[in-house]
Amino acid sequence: MKHCIISILALSLGMTMYAQPGAVDTKPANTDSERLLTMEEATISRDVYPESRRYSWTDDGKMLTWTDGDTMYGIAPESGESSAIITAAELAEKTGASLDGFPPYRWAEDGSLQFTSGDRICSYDITSGRTLAVTPIPDGAENMTPGTDGRYAYTSGKSLFLCDRNGNSTPIAISESTEITYGQFVSRNEFGIMEGIFWSPDGKKLAFYRKDESAVTTFPLLDITTRTGSLFEIKYPMAGMASENVRLGIYDLASNSTVYVKADDFGYDQYLTNVTWAPDGSRIFIQVLDRSQKHAKLNMYDAAGGEFIRTLLEERNDRFVEPQNPIWFLDGSNDRFIYRTDNRDGYKNLYLCDTEGNIERLTATDADVEYVGNNGKEVFYTSAEVSPVENHLFKINLRNRKCTRLTTEAGWHEVSLSPDCTCFVDRYSSLNTPNIIDLRRTDGTKVTNLFSAADPAENYAWCETVLGTVKSADGKYDNWYRLIKPKDFDPSRKYPVILYVYGGPHSQLVRNTWNAELRAWEMYMAQRGYIVYVQDNRGTLNRGAEYEKAIYGQCGQAEMADQMEGIKMLMSLPYVDSSRIGVHGWSYGGFMTISLITNYPDIFKVAVAGGPVIDWKWYEVMYGERYMGNPTLNAEGYAKTSLIGKARDLKGKLLICQGAVDNVVVWEHSLSFIRECIKNNVQVDYFPYPCAQHNVLGKDRIHLMDKVTMYFEDYL
Repeated sequence: MKHCIISILALSLGMTMYAQPGAVDTKPANTDSERLLTMEEATISRDVYPESRRYSWTDDGKMLTWTDGDTMYGIAPESGESSAIITAAELAEKTGASLDGFPPYRWAEDGSLQFTSGDRICSYDITSGRTLAVTPIPDGAENMTPGTDGRYAYTSGKSLFLCDRNGNSTPIAISESTEITYGQFVSRNEFGIMEGIFWSPDGKKLAFYRKDESAVTTFPLLDITTRTGSLFEIKYPMAGMASENVRLGIYDLASNSTVYVKADDFGYDQYLTNVTWAPDGSRIFIQVLDRSQKHAKLNMYDAAGGEFIRTLLEERNDRFVEPQNPIWFLDGSNDRFIYRTDNRDGYKNLYLCDTEGNIERLTATDADVEYVGNNGKEVFYTSAEVSPVENHLFKINLRNRKCTRLTTEAGWHEVSLSPDCTCFVDRYSSLNTPNIIDLRRTDGTKVTNLFSAADPAENYAWCETVLGTVKSADGKYDNWYRLIKPKDFDPSRKYPVILYVYGGPHSQLVRNTWNAELRAWEMYMAQRGYIVYVQDNRGTLNRGAEYEKAIYGQCGQAEMADQMEGIKMLMSLPYVDSSRIGVHGWSYGGFMTISLITNYPDIFKVAVAGGPVIDWKWYEVMYGERYMGNPTLNAEGYAKTSLIGKARDLKGKLLICQGAVDNVVVWEHSLSFIRECIKNNVQVDYFPYPCAQHNVLGKDRIHLMDKVTMYFEDYL
């Protein structure tokens, strides 16, 4: 599900740490401290993770900035010299803002510093020391999206407006009914869609989504906070049922008029995603995807009238096509761009394309890559070509195709490239290394170390963590795992095991980061005598299309088979108590948890499932039909993966927890499973969180994980 999205990495160039399948690396236990994590530290505190810092490039790339306390600092990337720029008190005095510490900020394209103070957006020029604009935020404004000259587009209710720097609003699109929404995200955030407003580069036009949900059924949620309780309905398009209709409008600020793009390739409920403007604003590009998600087109349209110009590229796949990225134009070009897909060579590679439809492969790796940036001569990308659990930065020369690796330290590197592509912020960690942040040049040299975090594990009785691999059930892949051994581990003893599982698309739970990406609750349980095991499986990220698409039509089957290979490995260890194995997961992981305890009732003694999918026919169209197809065309697959018929097979202890106003995995799932348990006289435990949505957050989360922990303590 789209609520557990993680990234990935690689290895080679003389490194031997992961050279052989099954090889492991270990983070030693900290024997110097006896302090155990509290439940609050294990669930909502950041103090048990390495400290980090946020750095921002100015729009021209000539300065890197960050805040420390009440002061903003800057560093010149060429010299590495840093200095204080402005304090919060000085910024408040200059702009008239009311500030409590230095505010979150962004650098605008005109070079100004922009931040929000109360009901106003302030724009301040650091160089001249002049306030450029103080724009009032209209009442009820949401999705504020900056354009040029201090203008913003925003939504209010279901309508879309334009606001000038004086706070004057002009309607762009007024909703005709409660069924129609303008300027907000569509398709339930699938296909990389996170917003609904798209400014042209010159700020003269504005593209926006129009979503019509008149054909979509509703699902009722209960609000218990009102005097007598009240129902509120959400639009929820279930697999196989009517979906939303999406169109893309283009508003011209000069003429105060709107045209709609003539994108009608696949009919009413097609998907329009990855909206991209040409650099000169004359054309707009959309990836149009059919409802089955097996056929996609990259189309080009005229921005003045919305007319279709041509289809540049097409993708077809018998399982699914999954467009996730916009196109990226080469710097200085209006017709050459970078395109990313896994549908042509089996891995997410980059392709060099043009507006005539020509395409050639750019990155020649048998590994997934992510685009980072370009300067018109070189393209920068991160890649899993070193190892699936490491992420490294590379650049490729467009003229001679020479590829250069720019990060060398083992681990997971997250980079922020300067706008002029001369420098980058390199933020990385590995199993035994907390956050390190360096400033580097793209010629391979290091400017300076910006920040090195202390190891928070030194303050606690941190247990030994092992990073390694186990073969997938089909024997084709090495699936990565992390294993946390109990405190004061004694190999002559027998220990219970808790498998924490997610296993769904777009996830990667195991990476070569500090403590291998662990959640602090895992360490909490290891400190209390459990072996905690986490493993990725087929269907997750960063291993290529065949690995990811192995789940198509039968969600849970390949995933379970792979997880069971890990369980078999654990059961072969002399210090594992095979009679005490538990499993816990949330969302897709909740589906996996119940799948495992009902399909392998003699292996799993205890399970705690949160927000679980029970039957994919009750899940949303966009995600569900991508991985399971339409229920009428894949009746066998839906029947095989449904957990309704598995309720009677439950033998162990199962606790299901769910937010009662879950708008992602609606209540119909878990309640239907509970009903089936009752019909079959099978005992099951259930705990709803009355005011929580899909994820239980804040103080409620402490209660939740206390509940999960006590369940394992009582029964495992």
